[in-house]
Formats: sequence, structure tokens, C-alpha cells
Amino acid sequence: MSSAILVCCAEVVAGSAAWLGRGLSCVCAQRRESDARPSFDLTPGQEERLQRLQSRLDVSYDCSIPEHQEALRALWNAAFPEVELRGLISEQWKDMGWQGKDPSTDFRGGGFISLENLLFFAKNFPDLLQKQEGDRSVWEYPFAVAGVNITFMLIQMLDLEAVKPRTLVGATFLKFLAESESAFDLLYCITFKLMDHQWLSMRASYMDFNAVMKSTRRQLEQELLLEDITSLEQLPSYGLLSQ
Repeated sequence: MSSAILVCCAEVVAGSAAWLGRGLSCVCAQRRESDARPSFDLTPGQEERLQRLQSRLDVSYDCSIPEHQEALRALWNAAFPEVELRGLISEQWKDMGWQGKDPSTDFRGGGFISLENLLFFAKNFPDLLQKQEGDRSVWEYPFAVAGVNITFMLIQMLDLEAVKPRTLVGATFLKFLAESESAFDLLYCITFKLMDHQWLSMRASYMDFNAVMKSTRRQLEQELLLEDITSLEQLPSYGLLSQ
């Protein structure tokens, strides 16, 4: 499999037809007519949290920055705590489902937040990174491309680059963000587990990746719009985190 060719985050979120990997388009970043809906007003707390999250979105991954290097090493240590990493550029990364020996090439398109998302995921829910038995013994989909696509999908679905959310889904998420600054990272974990669950349920193949991502997004939007949902922990798919 060839290494993923990632375009800049701004181009993808703007809705280009760019490809994140051979045969895998960024289905998450397509504009919808519903994006033109009126914006929702924010409380001061929501506005402050949104601005801090947006500042994270603006940080590009830079392999020359020590903090970014350490985050990448921490991702490896979280996934393989008993295996020494021989270098930030190493064939070992393929054992985690990366498309090449240099994972930084996959992060360049998603920005540093895509690495932060994966690191949060790996530290809190490492089982998906350590697929060793049964259906999870082989990487059915390219892990890095899936992770970056999920970051893109959430940014677009939640309308995070807008000054105010223009969809009910985005407005609902900001209520959760006001309660917890880690809400985006937690929702990322829920989404990744939901995507993996959909993949196995659909018995998907590599070429079904786009269909799985679309199905994951639809399910997530439906859950966020359920009545009486006051926290991410109440989402039906939250239970997947314990499986």
C-alpha cells in the first residue's frame, strides 16, 4: 500500500475532493446545504471553550518541534509499552497500522490535533491499538487514515471553524464542551469505536471505507440529536468504549 498523501487541513475542510490515501477519499469533508442554517448564540463559557478548541485546530504538525516529537513517542509507548521504539522513522510504525515508516507524513494533513486525538485515545482506550486476536488481529483499514478522517469529520460535522455553530448538532456539542474541555477528545474516542464497530458489523473491506465513514457520521448525528441527552456519557455509542 502506498503512503497516504495528505493535503492541508484548510483545503480538506473546505470541501475539496482530495484523497487521504489510495482509494480513500475524505468523505467527512463534503459541504452540505444545511451548513447555511442560522447560527446559534453562545454563552460566554461556550464561546471561551470554542475559541480554545479552535486554537488547537490551527496548530500544524511539525516534526522539528520537540513537543510534537514527544507526543509521537508517547503514542507508541501507550500502544506498545513493552516494546522499545527504535526511531520516529521506523518500520515498527507499520505494526500499529500506519501506511509507512514515517507517521508524521499522515499527521501533516490533520494538524497536531489529530495526533492529540489519537494519543488521548491510546492512553484511555488502548484495546483498538492492540489488535491481537480474532476479528481484531489484522488491520482491516489503515489506522492513520481512519484517525485523521475522524478528526476531519468531527470538525466539519460540528462546524468548529465557524464563529458560532450553524447546526443543531454543533450547538448541542458546545453544551458538552462547556461542561468539559476534553469533550472533543472523548467524542473522538466514541466515534473511533463506533466506526470500528460499524466496520465489523458491515464486514467491510478496504474499499468500503467511505461507506463506513458515512454510516458512522449518520449514527453519530442521530445520537447527538436524541432528546434528554445532557452529556456524552449518555450517548448510546458511549457504551462501546467499555467493549
